[in-house]
Amino acid sequence: MKHFLGVDIGGTNVKFGVVDSDGNIIKKKKYPTKEVSEGGDFCGNFSKLLEKRLAKYPNIASVGIGIPGTISADGLSTLDLPNVPSLSRQPLVKILKNNFPSLPIAMDNDANAAALGELHFGLDAVPKTYIFITLGTGVGGGCVINGRVFKGGDGNGLEIGHILSSTGKTIEQNIGKAGIIEMATKYIDEGKLSTSLVKGEFDAKIVATAAHEGDEVALQVFHDMGKYVGELIVSCVRILDIKSILIGGGVSETFDYLKGNMYEVINNFLPEYYTKDLNIQLATLGNNAGILGAASIGIDQINLD
Repeated sequence: MKHFLGVDIGGTNVKFGVVDSDGNIIKKKKYPTKEVSEGGDFCGNFSKLLEKRLAKYPNIASVGIGIPGTISADGLSTLDLPNVPSLSRQPLVKILKNNFPSLPIAMDNDANAAALGELHFGLDAVPKTYIFITLGTGVGGGCVINGRVFKGGDGNGLEIGHILSSTGKTIEQNIGKAGIIEMATKYIDEGKLSTSLVKGEFDAKIVATAAHEGDEVALQVFHDMGKYVGELIVSCVRILDIKSILIGGGVSETFDYLKGNMYEVINNFLPEYYTKDLNIQLATLGNNAGILGAASIGIDQINLD
């Protein structure tokens, strides 16, 4: 059975995972991103860590790398990575290909990686064409069309978190973690709903926990969130004419609280042509989406080569 290496680069950690053809993660290893960035030489430090992984697993068939930002059109260099500034505008893949010339290596945005991961390793069968929305710290998106990731004109399409909503803010500003905190704080200040939340002493995860306990403010926040997710889906479906939607990220545990309002918006703004075949389901890879998605990028690179 072939093994692949998936690398999930994040603002906190850089995670390496050895993955087999069935989507089992054989071995995981993580390094603090700050440590990999030491000396201002992220690419050099990363290459050394990759060399160590390959020494332990010499039969790796390919390496896929997911990054939290934009990439060059040729896929060889990073552009802007706000959460990993030491890796911004660096020829990472070009350096790695020079260091490991016989190894297929590919890089893509982490949302694209997560989208592709569901196709290769998802626990539920998915069609060959779908939109992928990830709701977490921010809002990201990807799209798979006939089994291939849609990249847009220059490699960075589907930055759906930056779509404007009815509030005049971007979707990400509304329903990223900061947006959830802002909404909850607003309702606490209004004082019309009962809550156990204490202003200035909670984060998005605590709001989710409060919703499970029936907290009125928390439930109202996710009700509002449903409206914005619905607006996002309407925009994506109208532009791409794709009727299968996967939603991943931390929202999965609170999806029941927002889906009612989400569907209300969808049914108000999409005609039957779209809604009669619309299928919205939760992604299945959970916390392993980063590594498995990155591994999928490398698998696709083998197919391209």
